[in-house]
Amino acid sequence: MRKILFAGVMALVGMMTVGCQQGGRQQTVTGTCRIHGTIPEQYNDKRIFLVPLTGPKTAEYVDSVEVKNGQFEFETDTAMMAQILMDYHYRMGLQPLLVVTEPGDVTVTIDSISHATGTLQNDSLEKWKMMTEKHNSQMFMLRQQGRKRQADSIHLAYKNESRRIAQNLGNGLLHDFLDNLFPHTYKKVMPDGTTVTIDADSHEQVSK
Repeated sequence: MRKILFAGVMALVGMMTVGCQQGGRQQTVTGTCRIHGTIPEQYNDKRIFLVPLTGPKTAEYVDSVEVKNGQFEFETDTAMMAQILMDYHYRMGLQPLLVVTEPGDVTVTIDSISHATGTLQNDSLEKWKMMTEKHNSQMFMLRQQGRKRQADSIHLAYKNESRRIAQNLGNGLLHDFLDNLFPHTYKKVMPDGTTVTIDADSHEQVSK
């Protein structure tokens, strides 16, 4: 169930970050990101991919390695939001993993529930991922029960906690990613052609 719920979040992430330059930006940084991964040994000799979350998915930008003895490693000096994915023939039963390729050592587990820890942004991303899975489970149950008001309250608390995580990180890729997913306001074009600012939580126009 958690795998299915987070897959829904990843689909939402994909839709919300299309064309978003901040959330998908890449930076050449000083230092190397070393990703040390483990995966069930049944995937030995299969290819696993490190794919930018947004932008081109060509060979120039996508890295891949073969799994050996249930392990794999990536190294990159490009900081970006990325996903770790198995070859599409073998993804069934494995949860795609969102990572930040910032300098340092990142420990990754790819399985039915995947994890990444080891650097500041990836530790924060793991916290947000766990929070998201709990939130989605609660929302699914409450909506099944028709408890819309309680679901709306829980969803608002989740958005505010996501914003707090972004704020605590300061500038950086994960900050931008979360800030893009959970803005406080957004722009709306009105029937008369004017553009107004809308509160992202109440969906009401912000006073001029």
